[in-house]
Amino acid sequence: MASVKSVAIIGAGPAGLITIDALAQEEAFDCIRVFERREKAGGCWIEDPEDHVQQLPDLHKIAERRPDDTLPIPDSLPTKKPRSTQYRFSETSIYPTLETNIDAHAMSFSQEPMSTARTALNVQRHGKDSPFRHWKVVEEYLDGLVNRKGYENHVSYNTTVELVHKDVNNKWVLTLRKPLENGQEDYWWQELFDAVVVAPGHYHVPFIPHIDGLAKFTQDFPSRVEHSKAWRGPEKYRSKRVIVVGASISGPDISFSMADEVETPLHSVVRGKYHPYFFDYAFQHPKILRRPPITHIESDRESDTRTVHFEDGTQLENVDNIIFGTGYSWTMHFLPELASTIRNNRLPNLYQHVFWREDPSLCFVGAIAAGFTFKVFEWQAVLAARFLAGRITLPPMSEQVKWEEDRITYKGDGVPFTALYPDFEEYFEEVRKMAGEPTEKDGRRVGRPLPKFEKHWRDEFDAAHLKRIAMWKRGNEEAREKIRRSLNKTNGEPLSSPSL
Repeated sequence: MASVKSVAIIGAGPAGLITIDALAQEEAFDCIRVFERREKAGGCWIEDPEDHVQQLPDLHKIAERRPDDTLPIPDSLPTKKPRSTQYRFSETSIYPTLETNIDAHAMSFSQEPMSTARTALNVQRHGKDSPFRHWKVVEEYLDGLVNRKGYENHVSYNTTVELVHKDVNNKWVLTLRKPLENGQEDYWWQELFDAVVVAPGHYHVPFIPHIDGLAKFTQDFPSRVEHSKAWRGPEKYRSKRVIVVGASISGPDISFSMADEVETPLHSVVRGKYHPYFFDYAFQHPKILRRPPITHIESDRESDTRTVHFEDGTQLENVDNIIFGTGYSWTMHFLPELASTIRNNRLPNLYQHVFWREDPSLCFVGAIAAGFTFKVFEWQAVLAARFLAGRITLPPMSEQVKWEEDRITYKGDGVPFTALYPDFEEYFEEVRKMAGEPTEKDGRRVGRPLPKFEKHWRDEFDAAHLKRIAMWKRGNEEAREKIRRSLNKTNGEPLSSPSL
């Protein structure tokens, strides 16, 4: 591969921010540029304006995992064009009481510890030694990563990468768009680079499966259907008849948080398969009724029909809200040809989840499922930086292909392929060894070092999950005790809810 002197980073979230430092510490690049479409760094850890309303513009495209279309590129650049109104799913899922759901150590980079600050609610939930952090702590942590060493000067905010392609001179061409202050126009231009690191995250574009009648329901009753990304708290659902779909991360969190607020019971649609970290403890709340998958929905605005039908033949009438905690789709509108190869929410041909085999000057940081984030981003960023600096080489193509084939055999050809669980140590150590140690230059170390994976990292990671489970168990028992006291006050008369 030709010498790399200029690198573009797409995204200033956790993955992009640690990539800045990994590249800078190599002292091998003349130009490092970061393009972030939001107004500040932080990725999915920054808060949206309070009055912002998220949209689900095309449920058909959302179900097909292709709602984020590439914009038409102007014929001549640079130029000014009328401001684009295309919806880009750039909002976050931040709500006031959100806290991390994994241990803070796993979310800390090796040289940058996260603050030990804890909110009163956090301590109440998990104790004074709570391993979790409020989202604001994480936001401030990430802000500190960019506002140091002059790194903030590398970042162009409010800048969307609209297209990435290689030109005849073997340069990566980034087509960029930025809204002008006049509020009426966008400025379009291009910049050229020797390499690109794709690090925008993949928790932006919501996925909602196709359900017969769902699109009509959203037309008949606007704002009654939401993705968990838009959830901001239980207050707006108080005393409402609510269905929550999903049993991975947000589904149990939202269901548990609302069980005491909504009309009893809260209806949780699950398939009987739960997240390997958290199992079904959140759904054991006595005011939650588990339901099988939805088959179809009947709705009519004139007659106020709002009926949801389930696989077991039952139905629920007068449904007020349906919240889908059904995950996200990985989309890359700026690499449309490559994005068209994504299957089962996985991008093929990524060696070690980092290097695009066809041209490893296109690297990815964060192209994995959750688990030991953010820390694993650091390992990937250092590996990419070492390679782009010319300090290491990749194995032969045959070995790279075999790595992917072996992983498909082991994990399957879908999201599990990108999940490091349960083999965290194996992956961290493989990447560390590939990256090697920092080099020496003028008697000093050049390059970001990677420490060996330590057993206590995994122990603390697992212990944090038990803390969350303990919280759910306590909440479930407290809810049962309230019901018992209520029954005693009514002389043992049974309650009407089928979940009790």
